Amino acid sequence: MHTDAARLRRADLDHCIHPWTDFAEWTRTGSTTMVRGEGAYVWDATGRRFLDGIGGLWFANVGFGRRELIDAATEQLARLPQYSYFTNLANPPATELAARLAELAPGDLNHVFYSTGGSTANDTAARIAHFYHDRIGKPSKRYLISRRNAYHGSTFLAATLSGKTGDKRGFQFADGLVHHLSEANCYRMPDGIDDESAYCDYLVDEFERLVARLGAHNVACFFAEPIMGAGGVLVAPHGYHRRMKEMCAAHDILYVSDEVVTGFGRLGQMFASEPCFGVVPDMLVTAKGITSGYLPLGATIVSDRLYDGLARTGSDGAVLAHGFTYSGHAAACAVGLANIALLERERICERVRDLGPLFLERLSTLRRHPIVGDVRGSHFMLCLELVQDRRSKAPFPAAVDIGRRIARAAQERGLIVRPIGNLSVLSPALILTRDQIEQVVAILDAALRATIADLTRDGVEFAG
Repeated sequence: MHTDAARLRRADLDHCIHPWTDFAEWTRTGSTTMVRGEGAYVWDATGRRFLDGIGGLWFANVGFGRRELIDAATEQLARLPQYSYFTNLANPPATELAARLAELAPGDLNHVFYSTGGSTANDTAARIAHFYHDRIGKPSKRYLISRRNAYHGSTFLAATLSGKTGDKRGFQFADGLVHHLSEANCYRMPDGIDDESAYCDYLVDEFERLVARLGAHNVACFFAEPIMGAGGVLVAPHGYHRRMKEMCAAHDILYVSDEVVTGFGRLGQMFASEPCFGVVPDMLVTAKGITSGYLPLGATIVSDRLYDGLARTGSDGAVLAHGFTYSGHAAACAVGLANIALLERERICERVRDLGPLFLERLSTLRRHPIVGDVRGSHFMLCLELVQDRRSKAPFPAAVDIGRRIARAAQERGLIVRPIGNLSVLSPALILTRDQIEQVVAILDAALRATIADLTRDGVEFAG
């Protein structure tokens, strides 16, 4: 190991607390320290190069080392890195980016509240929903509806909104505010349902029954990712989002589209809600790809109707008492503008629409392996679900740690994939070439073969 790599590994172990870390395992293995990125590749401290199959963490949409974004940040940092964005203070990049986001967002989503990332942007959506209903004389509308296995962030409110059971172990969350529906999982539909149309009916009916139980006059909004990301790259049955939006409108419930992952090209559109799923939400939440991860930024984009409600003056003198030191961060917004310009100039959305079906088709060839139960997703947002018994869809026991086994085998061969339980998740840079797509599939193929051999040697049984 290089001397500097060894020093960094030791300092990391001694001083850093990493998110979502099994500390017992981490203290044995340490971290892989990434020191450089270029295009769709990253290099670690020992000089090893990896094809980045996770796009940093769903965010490196235009890849690493893009001078346009670096220069935009540098120029704005020299001019004015940031200044208070509270009350009547503004800066040009934040103003100009808000105007561009309003142009790109569907319908009349013309008003932007800036935050620092996806978690705070989802928190903001919930706060706005409450304040809006209070201003228009419906203060009882407080409940938030989300879905099991949803991921909306890691701040306290966003984590409460999220529905991943494993992420809630060891924590105490507020009871009663958030209510969770079933996730839309077409691979694991309920017993007796094997048709997507019937499954869609089932999910919409579940929503109707929950609203009836809670009382529509008590429900503020419904949160949904167009494609569920960290919860399993789950694509809902056709028409699901449109019908859920119709139900929300019928019950005066706000529909919040969480496009933290799906925004800025990952599904081949700047925003996927309307062109891909036929939904014009009341609020749209975005982050990650808004700057391609070059600087932290989040945004909650709201409709004219909501803004008009927020702007009402009440007799109590209340203001929207919500915001962040780094709201409207000037340098981050400058990068956001440069990022959108780059996406448009290089026609990256069109590229994703062209290569996305090929990516899924090539990845689907891995179904030939007996432990691959499902290959799903859309465009540059894909995953494999790994199962012990393909006929019953029974997952591997947690002790087998199948997702991490595949991730380790892939990393040994030069590809970073993200293990989430029994899943291998891919969300690479949107600049991937056809050859790089073939490389991703070839490495995963080799990783699966090596892992299957290891399972057999360890006496783990599986049925294809």
